[in-house]
Amino acid sequence: MVNLSEVKGIGPKTELLFNKIGIFTVDDLVTHYPFRYDVLKRSNLDNIEEDEKVIMDGKVESIPLIVRFKGGLNKLNFRLASPNGPIGVSIFNRAFLKPQLTIGTSVIVIGKYDKTKNIISASDIKFGTLSKEDKIEPVYHSTSGLTQKNLSNYINTCLLKYGNDIEDNIPKYLMDKYDFSNKKTALNIIHNPPNFDKIKEASIRLKYEELFEFMFKVNYLRLQNEKKEAGIARSGDISLLDDIIKSLSFELTGDQKNVLKEIIDDMNSSKKMNRIIEGDVGSGKTIVAFLAMYYNALCGYQSALMAPTEILAIQHYNNFKSLFKGKKVNVELLTGSITKKDKKPIYDGLKDGSINIVIGTHALIQDEVEYNNLGLVITDEQHRFGVNQRANLKNKGKKPDVLYMSATPIPRTYALTIYGDMDVSIIKEMPKGRKPVKTVVKNTSEVKDVLSMMYEELKAKHQVYVIAPLIEESDNIDLTTVYNLRDKMNLAFGSKYNIDIVHGKMASQAKDLIMNEFKQNKVNILISTTVIEVGVDVPNATMMVIFDANRFGLSTLHQLRGRVGRSELESKCVLISDIEDVKRLEIMENTNDGFEIAEEDFKLRGAGDIFGTKQSGDMNFKIANLKSDYKILSQAKKDSLEFLKNKEEDSNPLKIRLIEKIDVK
Repeated sequence: MVNLSEVKGIGPKTELLFNKIGIFTVDDLVTHYPFRYDVLKRSNLDNIEEDEKVIMDGKVESIPLIVRFKGGLNKLNFRLASPNGPIGVSIFNRAFLKPQLTIGTSVIVIGKYDKTKNIISASDIKFGTLSKEDKIEPVYHSTSGLTQKNLSNYINTCLLKYGNDIEDNIPKYLMDKYDFSNKKTALNIIHNPPNFDKIKEASIRLKYEELFEFMFKVNYLRLQNEKKEAGIARSGDISLLDDIIKSLSFELTGDQKNVLKEIIDDMNSSKKMNRIIEGDVGSGKTIVAFLAMYYNALCGYQSALMAPTEILAIQHYNNFKSLFKGKKVNVELLTGSITKKDKKPIYDGLKDGSINIVIGTHALIQDEVEYNNLGLVITDEQHRFGVNQRANLKNKGKKPDVLYMSATPIPRTYALTIYGDMDVSIIKEMPKGRKPVKTVVKNTSEVKDVLSMMYEELKAKHQVYVIAPLIEESDNIDLTTVYNLRDKMNLAFGSKYNIDIVHGKMASQAKDLIMNEFKQNKVNILISTTVIEVGVDVPNATMMVIFDANRFGLSTLHQLRGRVGRSELESKCVLISDIEDVKRLEIMENTNDGFEIAEEDFKLRGAGDIFGTKQSGDMNFKIANLKSDYKILSQAKKDSLEFLKNKEEDSNPLKIRLIEKIDVK
């Protein structure tokens, strides 16, 4: 893989800008696909409606003049000789273009046309002329300091220099079968489109490759599981759990009982369990996992539960200790912040088998950790861990049963494909007594009403989450941030209540400290980005306010909403949006069913938002979309399985390379 620093023209500063948008290598750069295409076609100014976007080309006819304003703002004005005659052009904050806009230079101006003044107020100026055919321009996600032109130039530079080294990850017989072009050609078309028919052809080919690789991995893992020696066949019976189930202060739901039976049946069979529990927020997946660990201990084996954050691991540990108090089971907590001295007896207990259950973070898979007879491995919020991290934990035992948990509801059709290497258990039924969170959609003009609602909760000694989608200001999108939200909340409530912030760029320890203070009610209002989506249970938090709710997918909103309503207290969620997004958000007012919401999200946005923002690990597709490309996915699943099972292809360098890629991940 060629690093960006090796590309001519990319210095340390530009490299950092690329890193900001997730581009670290040449491969990342050439597969940074456009998210849309603009069609540049000369407008007929005679038929332009007021405020309609216009595109006009021509030659610079006058020396540009710069008008400067307070605060460093500026406006550049010049006259354009266009096919419609002379037109005035003005554009803000583009003074740096003046040296390039010499008289006679051909430019394309995009903006709004004022017929009365015969002036285009431009939003963009490109160099060149419009041909008779429509000009299709790719538009990329970028960051401040990295222009569309720069991005396009760097991508094409890399395609020119390194294009012949780009590997095709589709077997040749399938390339021939579907009449696919090679990857270099497809990438050239995607980044330099001649027409929309060619874009469609190239994108189908690139989507197929991405989904073929993904399904190859899923099918390979499933076949490996089938090949492996039999799992542990326990000699116990589910009746061993009767006493502990009766002692619980709540009754298990029908779904919980069914899923528990599926798990115990797996554990009692000689087949190695590889199962995922799909459960909505608050559906009670964790108690099922706890009961499975307790059953495993009663049968004489050790269990390990790995959580994505230390604070969640501590919560699981405390809950387990509370629920199984007085039972003959030795449970310990193992996280990165525990001192070396305190880790030693835990390591010893795991090695000699005196510790039955260990709950922790990545610390569970460190080299120093040795298990005596690990029989059950559970990964919470499994999509937060990479394949390698999950494999490392299960490889700590000889042949342990494996259970994954996910609070991200996925429609069953897609789950069976995505989790093709696993058995899927679903918990939909909510525990008795759990009150649904009341959700309302508000406009920004109604913020005073929202503040009044917050004040009522705070007066009742309850706590409030406030969510903002960005950490810092963006030049491209004007969104509320955690910092200016903190200023506003301090203005409204700072004299009476404690306010703090938490976001993804903070160090883990700092985040955990603030989350703990919130849990202990030392912080009354917590302003956060989506990092609290998977976090501690704070039963006293009864209200969530989400600003710029239109920026989130429905599944993410549902995950966030699940942080409140964790007790018998009435809870509410307020979605604030300025954009006419009410129809989409109405489903949040009408249902608390995460699976129903996930179905709607698939219809509206596809799979990109299923796991929230960029937190999906194995599920980050660059060009494919599980909803709209489901037919391609199904075909890729079938083709990859055929390729894997074909013994004649075992020496195929592509097959070897794809398997090696799975191993390193």
